[in-house]
Amino acid sequence: MGTTTPPRTLAEALRARGDESLAGLLRARPDLLNPVPNDITQLATRAGTRASVVRALEHLDRFALQTAEALAVAPDPAPYDTLLSLLTGDGLDDGDQRDDVGAAITAALPGALATLREQALVWGEDDRLRLVRTARELLAPSPQHHSPTGLGPTVTEATAGMSPGRLQEILAATGLPATHDPVSAVAALSALFTDRTRMAELLDTAPVEALSVLDRLVWGPPYGEVTPNPTAPVKWLRDRGLLLPVSTRTVVLPREAALHLRAGRAHRTPEPVPPVVAAAAERDPQAVDRAAAGQAFTALSTIEELLKLWNGGGPAILRAGGLSVRELKRAATALDVTEPVAAFWIEMAYGAGLLASDGETDERYAPTPASDEWLDLSAEDRWTHLATAWLAATRTPGLVGGQDAKGRALSALGPELDRSAAPDVRRRVLSLFTELPPGTAPDAESLLRRLRWERPLRGGATTSTSSTSTSTEGADLRSRLALWTLNEAELLGITGRGALSAQARALLEGGEEAGAALLAPLIPDPLDHVLLQADLTAVAPGPLERPLAETLSVLADVESKGGATVYRFTPGSVRRALDAGQAAADLHAFLAAHSRTPVPQPLSYLIDDVARRHGHLRIGAASAYVRCDDEAVLNEILADRRSAGLRLRRLAPTVLASQSDPGSLLEALRDMGYAPAAESAEGDVLITRAGARRTPPRTPPVPVPEGPPTPDDTLLGAAVRAIRAGDTAATAVRRETPEGPSTGGPSGTLPRTTPAETLATVQAAAMTGSTVWIGYVNADGAASQRVIAPVRVEGGFVTAYDHTADEVRTYPLHRITGVAELAEDGKG
Repeated sequence: MGTTTPPRTLAEALRARGDESLAGLLRARPDLLNPVPNDITQLATRAGTRASVVRALEHLDRFALQTAEALAVAPDPAPYDTLLSLLTGDGLDDGDQRDDVGAAITAALPGALATLREQALVWGEDDRLRLVRTARELLAPSPQHHSPTGLGPTVTEATAGMSPGRLQEILAATGLPATHDPVSAVAALSALFTDRTRMAELLDTAPVEALSVLDRLVWGPPYGEVTPNPTAPVKWLRDRGLLLPVSTRTVVLPREAALHLRAGRAHRTPEPVPPVVAAAAERDPQAVDRAAAGQAFTALSTIEELLKLWNGGGPAILRAGGLSVRELKRAATALDVTEPVAAFWIEMAYGAGLLASDGETDERYAPTPASDEWLDLSAEDRWTHLATAWLAATRTPGLVGGQDAKGRALSALGPELDRSAAPDVRRRVLSLFTELPPGTAPDAESLLRRLRWERPLRGGATTSTSSTSTSTEGADLRSRLALWTLNEAELLGITGRGALSAQARALLEGGEEAGAALLAPLIPDPLDHVLLQADLTAVAPGPLERPLAETLSVLADVESKGGATVYRFTPGSVRRALDAGQAAADLHAFLAAHSRTPVPQPLSYLIDDVARRHGHLRIGAASAYVRCDDEAVLNEILADRRSAGLRLRRLAPTVLASQSDPGSLLEALRDMGYAPAAESAEGDVLITRAGARRTPPRTPPVPVPEGPPTPDDTLLGAAVRAIRAGDTAATAVRRETPEGPSTGGPSGTLPRTTPAETLATVQAAAMTGSTVWIGYVNADGAASQRVIAPVRVEGGFVTAYDHTADEVRTYPLHRITGVAELAEDGKG
């Protein structure tokens, strides 16, 4: 520890650390910096609070946690050899396997202790290891909760309050000599239970049924219920103190006896080495990259399809926030995926900033302006944008369809989907992929075991890993996040055929540009042509250029997707193109320019026929009206029974008025087989362009952090300097005065001197360049202690270098409560 005398408190141990070690503590436990502690004592106090210790324990791996648990049941303080013995056992039942485990524990224990010391959970030299008191309270056994080791209380703790007569009866039953007081009786019983030879001789006389009772309690929980008239084996154990009473109906196996039965081990299965992530399959790396690239292209197409689906204004937002189940089903049907997968794509677009709420009174989801910028990017850049957003997102689509703590359903895009552990789990899962050879797909169950070893408290230390099932039912959150990560990574094209792709590996290690560079050659180039067929269909043999795809999606309906997309031309789709401002000549020219086959005659006839009738009727606002130069057409409409609900009446030979709104009237006449066009108040045909609705500029959802953010090196350096300076001010030794050892009075109080004494002392310090200790009250009335080196005193102010703040400051003399010289100049 760098000190000549052992530290007596955690504060002394922290004070003896170097600046780099102190910065390491603050980096590992950033919650200690909120706000920056005033000095080492406050830092140690904060590090010992229950919330902070729990957070630190949650970030330990399994063996470091087992080390802390062993210290919690060891004597306080515990020598290193005692701790090692609790983890390895005393060797009486060693075999070859136990020898291997013991060697692994011996090799791993120094690293585990270093981790605990870095986290300020353990302090002291190796001959006096101490666990922070709060951690001991959390991990040590008590009547209220069992120890994670399964051990119970010591003989001393279990016999507290037992009558002296009962203690003497136990001594007599075990063959020990009587003692004159309870303390020596407990000590004699403890010595018996910790003596392996005598304890073995005692158990050799035990009935077989009594040994069976001990077998059921030895690995925990150590408590059992007894009847008022216990059986003979239980009575034999109780008479000899191997079962001690906790209450009238409960007995406990004392810790010393349990350790004997366990051969000295605190844990049944110490795990000093992390489980190996096994390979489920080994594939050709190039095949993995191609499969991942194909899935990445599918991911981009799916997101584009979703944006197009909600282009003109998406579904309404529920009052409680999020997407209704019905709208999720509609999106799943449109995207041709299952509802959980649709929820993932919707959340993916939302997390990437491509979808958001429009903020209107009738609030709906719609594409953002950023979605247009995203669509203009190259395919590889669009993929890296999605993958990067997914890695950092705390929103968890896998929760959709489940229930919150109050039993309410969790909906897609709802407010309760953030899980702060999600980014850490995703990164860790993918980092485990990178440790495997290229093309290797990991076994999911072994990967989960590794994650549980790395975070046992958060990952469910008690969760069984014996089953080969990867179902998320009943699994802990961290395991569920890991399984969702595997599925989502495959959907995004980060993995292919279960193995990490080269482009994803480059993205993780080198950033977006590196990932995009490897993906670009694997993404097919967009095509500028289609193949028109006589059955009014067009076949796109691959991905199309964006302008071609957008125009074709308006002119035709998608009939099927796959390696080649099939579009079908219908009267409705052609009318949709005409409504968007295209003329028949424009459509003919477009098809001729982009078809590798001649334009079929039936398609030309379809376009001309729809165009001839398009706009023959005109719809306006009266509430609505119908205008047509052909009176016969209007007569036909009025005579049609299907128009009865429109409440039409003739205003003029060429004009009909309706009580319906223009949009409803337009759709109704189209359903009746006509091809009306909407017109403006000036009489011009209204051009309805597809999907012009956009939200105002929106920023992507901000991930919800898991605890305080990790501080950077600049903040850590400033925090360490501030803590050191504050500690100097708090622990500085004052020079003795005739009135006593210090003018400051009792420790922790501000120094008190008269204004004249204050002025004389700081002037003398400025002349000699010495350092003094002052009490200061700021304008808000907050008092503090400071160590300063005065530089100049004039005009009622003292300018000095403040060691506490590590900067030069100016203080009004009238706000200084008093001043005291330090016994040693400088920072102490």
